[in-house]
Amino acid sequence: MPLLSWFNRDADLTRAALAPYRLLEPVAKLSHGEEDSPNMLIEGDNLEALKALLPYYAGQVKCIFIDPPYNTQTAVSVHYEDNIGHSQWLSIIYPRLQLLKELLAPNGCIWTTLDDNESHYFKVIADEVFGRKNFIGNVVWNHSVQSKGYSGKLSIHHNHLLGYKKSDAFELLNFPRKEEHNVNYSNPDDDPRGPWRSGDVRNSLVRKNLMYDIKTPGGKIIKHPPKGWRFSRETFEAELKAGKIMFSADETRIIRKIYLEDQAGRVPESLWFPQDAGTTRDAKKEVRAFVESDEFETPKPERLIERVLQISTKSGDLVLDSFLGSGTTAAVAHKMGRRWIGIELGEHARTIAQPRLVQVVDGEQGGISEDVEWKGGGGFRYYKLGVPVFDENGHIRDGIRFEHLAAHVWFAETGTARSTRAAKKPFLGEHHGVGYYLLFNGILGDESKTGGNVLTKRVLRGLEPFDGPKVIYGESCDLPKERLEELQITFKQTPYDIKAR
Repeated sequence: MPLLSWFNRDADLTRAALAPYRLLEPVAKLSHGEEDSPNMLIEGDNLEALKALLPYYAGQVKCIFIDPPYNTQTAVSVHYEDNIGHSQWLSIIYPRLQLLKELLAPNGCIWTTLDDNESHYFKVIADEVFGRKNFIGNVVWNHSVQSKGYSGKLSIHHNHLLGYKKSDAFELLNFPRKEEHNVNYSNPDDDPRGPWRSGDVRNSLVRKNLMYDIKTPGGKIIKHPPKGWRFSRETFEAELKAGKIMFSADETRIIRKIYLEDQAGRVPESLWFPQDAGTTRDAKKEVRAFVESDEFETPKPERLIERVLQISTKSGDLVLDSFLGSGTTAAVAHKMGRRWIGIELGEHARTIAQPRLVQVVDGEQGGISEDVEWKGGGGFRYYKLGVPVFDENGHIRDGIRFEHLAAHVWFAETGTARSTRAAKKPFLGEHHGVGYYLLFNGILGDESKTGGNVLTKRVLRGLEPFDGPKVIYGESCDLPKERLEELQITFKQTPYDIKAR
């Protein structure tokens, strides 16, 4: 597969792996609503924030929507720099895509909005990260209707929305049907199944077994299309007998009936118009409704995000936006009953996203609120990035709690997330037939000098039993090698054997 090359590419390939694991520190005064809400608003650099989320959310995010800087060569604001070199832009995006992929669930997807400045280059690096076969498609969003620009130049009226899935487990959902979608259905022949419309009878791929001629009741011959019919001869006969296929009055055409009663939704199309997905002007009005700001040149309307979540998620699914900006993704996810995580750098998180989300929880009626009958409720917790778990020498920092290190050990060993509500005990759990333990910070209640962090005979007797291979992390081990082998124990020393993925 062709690869894109840029300045510093080699360093960027390892940038995500080398980013430090930082703690997420709650900021109670900026949180709002239900205290046990799973929704998270995180202030900080999104590369390090994504790394901090991995031990807890790897493989759990159903849908990611990001609206990164477009690199338009115009500085939008001191906080939201959109005037960076092409190589630097790629250096920002590539390592973040690597971490976003790890956070995606097997049946998850990611959608990215861009314009023509970088969308085509993004497609190449996204093919590399997610796999070209996992490309869902490119939606063209008609984001403005008013002509703009200068004579001799194109008036730009679209953005790209590129979608990728994590694997074939992803299912693209239909849009909900509205009455306006049913105008092409009628019942001219009083079919007992109700209204119908004519459907295509041609096949999209060449299939020799579908290339046959059809003889009409009146003896006419209808030649097969160049690529054949969309049904086998046996299926054609069965559908004809059932009345689902019929001939035109002059017997020159075959009519396939598509019944309205069978249409549970509407298949997503690759062109989204303003009346369905909103415009940039709509988005600016939505932002100004809660904060006087022109920080964002191309904010996204709530209806655009609503459509993304309609075809990608269901109620209760986890949505992530690591370029949260004005907070639109989190606002829409909240109103649609999805869980969400939003990440934004610097003051924007406090001065724009947080006030907007406070109003959403309190029941604001802008954007899609009326359409989804939003009345308010729920909440979110506000976090900022704290210190790294490990210092510059790779040692565990003072003050790190058991649950923080446990999450990193579990993720390093299994590649899976550990619940933030997991029990605080030495036995971390079982994964693929192996039991994992951590002796750290006196978790056994031992007040001795080593705090029970050394694997001794006495400490071993106090551990929760596990019948099978075991991996035990601790400061040191007093058991002989032969005894460890007999008990199927692999001992690993903290912090040296903790691998930072």
